[in-house]
Amino acid sequence: MDLNAVRLLVRVAETRSFTRAAGDLGLTQSGLSRAISRLENQLGVRLLQRNTRSVSLTPDGQMLYERSAPLLAELAEAERQMLDRRASPSGLLKISTPSLFGRKVVMPVIGELTLQYPDLRIEAVMTDRLVDIVDEGFDALLRTGDIQDQRLIARALPPLRWVTVASPAYLARFGTPQTVDELQDHNCLTVRNLRTSRLVDWQFMLDGRVQDVSVEGRLIFDIGDALVDGALGGFGIAQVMDFAVREDLAAGRLVPLLEEFAGRSRAISLVYPPSRQYSPKLMAFAEALSKSQW
Repeated sequence: MDLNAVRLLVRVAETRSFTRAAGDLGLTQSGLSRAISRLENQLGVRLLQRNTRSVSLTPDGQMLYERSAPLLAELAEAERQMLDRRASPSGLLKISTPSLFGRKVVMPVIGELTLQYPDLRIEAVMTDRLVDIVDEGFDALLRTGDIQDQRLIARALPPLRWVTVASPAYLARFGTPQTVDELQDHNCLTVRNLRTSRLVDWQFMLDGRVQDVSVEGRLIFDIGDALVDGALGGFGIAQVMDFAVREDLAAGRLVPLLEEFAGRSRAISLVYPPSRQYSPKLMAFAEALSKSQW
């Protein structure tokens, strides 16, 4: 069976028009019609009902279309992936990343990639909102926690770790907590979970296991970025990801607290559909991200 003729039949079936199908395929209507006729003669069945106004599939044509269209789509995707493997990273890469991780970790990575590959463009959506990778047209997401969707590939990255911090000015004014229980006497900066609307608990290693601890304060934010700013401003104590305050700790702008009770961590993964796994632009991003330090 002539696969090219089958491809032509599929396009006619999808457009319900010889004129539109011929235009899409770059053929003349007569050439397209002859190719379909040769396929009908080869199979010994009639595939299309033709009249002056429209074209429709016969039962045999419908059966061939339903069986062939998915196979042709798979072949086209395989061809695209093979071409992608040979190509240098180019075109648009659309990713989503948690806001603070995006600013502190992803930004340097994607900036360097655009310098390294002049034909590459990157759209980075930095948000703590849970986005839909398919409906919103993303190539990949950076997502924390366990990945439940088995239809996606999850490439594990080094886990995120948290540290409890405050500024020297805050500690000089209000004192330094020595135990987790003493946090109740301090202004703890908190963030509200966008999905549950609950304040996010802090976590500490207590009695040999990581436990949730509810804290309270007079400043509540909707994103984790503000916790760092609030701590630097001397407004309270914050529990934040360590990569976000590493430079501030080294410079003495922030002080680590309750280090003996530290234990909060969370997995983070680069998540993408199987159809993207050979994309040069995505693989270049994944490789660069895996080499970055946080």
